[in-house]
Amino acid sequence: MPDTADRDAPSPMQSPLFEERLAGTDIRHGFFTRKGGVSAGLYESLNCGIGSADEPGAVAENRARVAAWFDQPADKLVTLYQCHSADALAVSAPPEGERPHADGMASATPGLVLGVLTADCGPLLFADPENEIIAAAHAGWRGAFSGVIEATVEKMVSLGAKRRAIIAALGPTIGPEAYEVGPEFVERFTTADPTFRALFRPSPTDGHAFFDLPSFIGLRLERAGIEHDIIRHCTYQDEEGFYSYRRGTHRGAADYGRQISAISII
Repeated sequence: MPDTADRDAPSPMQSPLFEERLAGTDIRHGFFTRKGGVSAGLYESLNCGIGSADEPGAVAENRARVAAWFDQPADKLVTLYQCHSADALAVSAPPEGERPHADGMASATPGLVLGVLTADCGPLLFADPENEIIAAAHAGWRGAFSGVIEATVEKMVSLGAKRRAIIAALGPTIGPEAYEVGPEFVERFTTADPTFRALFRPSPTDGHAFFDLPSFIGLRLERAGIEHDIIRHCTYQDEEGFYSYRRGTHRGAADYGRQISAISII
């Protein structure tokens, strides 16, 4: 594993809404950047993606650093086998064996760190500070379109959360200036709901459009009755700060790293 003596510790971004509403509670959150880890090369440096081809020891150390930021051991950091689904589950302990296939999870268990891995998709964190219920969701366009946001909220409610008390924050996501899509993508959305047309604007490529994923996620949260804020920071454009699947694809890269966003009841 690379020498880590001169690496900085992780320093995640914070949601202004969460900072205000979670002050004085036991809930802590962070949208981690790619900085503060030990990975090298195209994974530099805080790659937390178990599914990447990065050195396993480096990924394990990176994940341990994230858990330590929450004052927890590495085995308390829970991530799912994300599959762009609308499935959400409740967790009360780290899973044994294979990671569950789902894209949202909720918990009322102190000490667990719920993490979501992204590289352009939307990292969503949720909290009910009154009842101390937390959740995290991986919201790519497929998951958000098919209902992962709503499923995650319902899972929180099943654990005792009150919908009126739930707040959410969307972390750095690919922005509308970088997310070009084809006509079939536009048709899928506008056929489902004509008002979704406002999420698209023309691109220089004939028949294509730029899609505003953060605004779409925000719209789903609004329709679900969830107070929220959006950190408008594009993962594609900020190469120094974030991994990006689309940026790597455009460059013909063999793989890509994954940043993590996490929340915990301390």
